[in-house]
Amino acid sequence: GHRPYSYRVPDALDDLAVGEAVLVEFGRRQALGIVLGPAEAVVGVETKPILDRVRTDGPLLPPLGMRLAEWIAARYLAPPALTLRAMLPPGLLERLELVAERRPATGNDGAGGRDQATANEPAGANGELTAADDAILEGLAAAPKPVRTLEAAEGRPALLRRLRALEARGLIELDWTLRASGAGPRWIRFVRRAVPAIPAGSPAPSARLGPRQRALLADLDAAPAEGLPAPELAGRHGSSAVATLARRGLVEIDVREAPRQPLATRLVGRRGSRPKGSELSPEQADAVAAVERAVAADRSETILLDGVTGSGKTAIYAELLALTLTRGRPGLVLVPEIALALPLVDRLRADLDARVAVVHSGLGEGERADEWRRIRRGDVDVVVGTRLAVLAPLADVGLIVVDEEHDAAYKSDRTPRLQARDVAVALGDLAAAPVVLGSATPSVETEGRARDGSIQRQRLPARLSGAHAHVEVVDLRAELAAGNLGMLSRSLASALAELAEGDQAILVINRRGTASVVLCRDCGYVATCPDCTRPLVYHQAGQTLRCHHCGRAWPMPTRCPQCGSARIKYLGGGTERLEREVRDRFPALRVGRLDRDVVERRGAAEKVIDAFTDGRLDVLVGTSLVTKGLDIPAVTLVGVVSADVALNLPDERAAERTYQLLAQAVGRAGRGERPGRAIIQTYQPEHPAIVAVAQGRADAFYDAELDLRRRFGSPPFGRLVKLTVALPDRAEAEATGKAMVETLRARAEAAGARVQVSGPAPAFIAKRGDRWRFNVVLRGDDPVQLLAETPGVPWSIDVDPETLL
Repeated sequence: GHRPYSYRVPDALDDLAVGEAVLVEFGRRQALGIVLGPAEAVVGVETKPILDRVRTDGPLLPPLGMRLAEWIAARYLAPPALTLRAMLPPGLLERLELVAERRPATGNDGAGGRDQATANEPAGANGELTAADDAILEGLAAAPKPVRTLEAAEGRPALLRRLRALEARGLIELDWTLRASGAGPRWIRFVRRAVPAIPAGSPAPSARLGPRQRALLADLDAAPAEGLPAPELAGRHGSSAVATLARRGLVEIDVREAPRQPLATRLVGRRGSRPKGSELSPEQADAVAAVERAVAADRSETILLDGVTGSGKTAIYAELLALTLTRGRPGLVLVPEIALALPLVDRLRADLDARVAVVHSGLGEGERADEWRRIRRGDVDVVVGTRLAVLAPLADVGLIVVDEEHDAAYKSDRTPRLQARDVAVALGDLAAAPVVLGSATPSVETEGRARDGSIQRQRLPARLSGAHAHVEVVDLRAELAAGNLGMLSRSLASALAELAEGDQAILVINRRGTASVVLCRDCGYVATCPDCTRPLVYHQAGQTLRCHHCGRAWPMPTRCPQCGSARIKYLGGGTERLEREVRDRFPALRVGRLDRDVVERRGAAEKVIDAFTDGRLDVLVGTSLVTKGLDIPAVTLVGVVSADVALNLPDERAAERTYQLLAQAVGRAGRGERPGRAIIQTYQPEHPAIVAVAQGRADAFYDAELDLRRRFGSPPFGRLVKLTVALPDRAEAEATGKAMVETLRARAEAAGARVQVSGPAPAFIAKRGDRWRFNVVLRGDDPVQLLAETPGVPWSIDVDPETLL
């Protein structure tokens, strides 16, 4: 699966299209393949023929999707097979089945014309049908839809020969087809009222019916013409009532696809939308006009919408999407977290009456597959989703929006390790569509590209309502010296105590869990993950110790495993501990929490955000999730409980990430009539990232960061590739890393390439699972050129990495 293979197209399949699924011989077995395009013939090499096409209602992906897959595979050095798999619903390529369907009777008993029975076929001596043949045909005739008869040819040769013989006679049709494991279409039986012919003088059938059957018929009389789902009627009136009425010819039953729709239960409201009739500000109108020119010309262009928090970027997105839809082209909106995009989804459905599809990893496999099929059919106006949505099977797209373009969540951590923002820009080029990158705190790369003119910038310097929040920096060293050991400084605690009726607060801490470290007071034992060697984090929910790197969990020990002492102490704090501290100190406040643990519970994040938006919570405690996208006028206070969590990581993006987190957090306060206040707690009040937020000096911060990037040849002034080797033996892993460095340096010297190769260096999480990890980093104008032959196991490749840790 790591490279494409060439096959010959037989004459019978000369209409094969790029993106179609086919059956091929691979070694000694049959395998599923996807047509990538014409291949160059190799002289003297005999290619095998493609055996058959697999029925999937045309290509798996539209031409635009296939071109994007090719770009992703080349850019991120990902195998084409894994890239295509990432663009299809989970499990779609897992099951190849042979489907048999009865052909309509032609009046000649099916025995003439194409009767080609041979001695190897299971027909009678004179070519007549056997009892087994009759059984197959009867079963197919009674089936409400095509019957899946065979999942693979191996192991069932006799049945396959029998089916082939029936196909040769023209009695059945056979097709190879794909069935997603657990994520195929959902079929539901629908019941509708039938009107039987009643002979004159006969008593009305309803006179002989029981009360349940009469009630069921009454429901159907009041139902739409297509009827009602059988499970719903059976639950209300009993399954026997449905069966009895069907036998008597009073109702008809048919089987239909019932698409799963993630937004079906979400009411279309007007929450979050601009009041009808209100005008855009001059800056908003300028931004719309700039993108409008590209939309009207069907021109690819990248535009940075550089707007402070609360400046009305969402209104611009809605305006531009409406314009794109009037031109008959769909839109694509990428967001870092789907739960925080729900106000935008509500707005698109209410203001534009648009058919919106949502795509994110929180959907069930069936929901995700159904949304994929809707998009592929073209039954969707706007696709909204996380980084997965950039891979949606759109046949065309007229506008792409990447909201909060700086967010680290756009970078995938599994093959293909794509950066969705960059893929979106490539998709815009392929589709001749403008790409809008929205952010109040652009990434340093995007800022650099806007400064050198390679992308256009539209500024929104002012808020639509409310003033910028007053920012106060609290030195936690002084708090400790004063004997305050809690998570809330005196200033933040008094601000919470003074929260006025109807006002709300957001508290941010970039660490989930209750305690960062669990240790024994007597012997100093620290609970660590035996596989990753990292300290375990205590989670109050379930009383568990959890490793945040490999995800494994253990029960909380009541005694120290090393010395037996019961004196176990928690150090540090996370979202759970902060939530408990606020509840204990301020019992009158209604407190909610939003972190990765909550998001992973289906529907839980949506409930928390809706409750906070509707004013049913006073304080929202959370990780960086709560700094993204929330536009709630009643929030007057934002507290950053610890600004230092990611500040000292040995990573060149550490300062940028901290600056973005703080600026986004501060921007949540004071969006309404009442003034906003932000309190940043830190042990390093003099750090440039914190000073930049406190004093509103973004340009100075970007100047310093870009100077550093230029000095080291980091993006946007060069590209990075990170190679990671992972082996159970530490010495072997390091030796393998050294050998790779020597090979790559020799390649760079031979090619005269300006690529710096550094390492091997232990990864920040040096041991994950049972493997030791070392990184090799390539920097230069085009470091990918040294990896024409991509290293396989035990190496992993990350092109344009988000972090070098």
